[in-house]
Amino acid sequence: MHRELLLSLALGVLASASHAAGDVAAGKRVFAKCSNCHQVGPSARGTFGPHLNGIVGRTAGTTKDYKYSTAMRSSRVVWTEANLRAFIKSTDDVVPGNKMRFFGISDEKQLTDLLAYLQTFK
Repeated sequence: MHRELLLSLALGVLASASHAAGDVAAGKRVFAKCSNCHQVGPSARGTFGPHLNGIVGRTAGTTKDYKYSTAMRSSRVVWTEANLRAFIKSTDDVVPGNKMRFFGISDEKQLTDLLAYLQTFK
């Protein structure tokens, strides 16, 4: 009985850790909502929106191949996971006056998966 309890607890911890890290494959599917405006990968470039390679840790409005709004360029936001999560939920709450028009993603699992996917592009 004691052994079964320990095994059950260990499996629960592993399941929590994998959820916290996000599912990259699921994140790729979530990225479909973003891919009309944003690109990732070796040939990514700014088009209707900036490319998202190396987004985590980057300062907002700093890629050279996209013309950002004044609000984004002057925001000084650093795209941490927490800031990205908040921005994807509601862009104007994080950077008022930015030009990204997106209805947002409020599902926490989808956000976690999306962030896991984006972090595969350095």
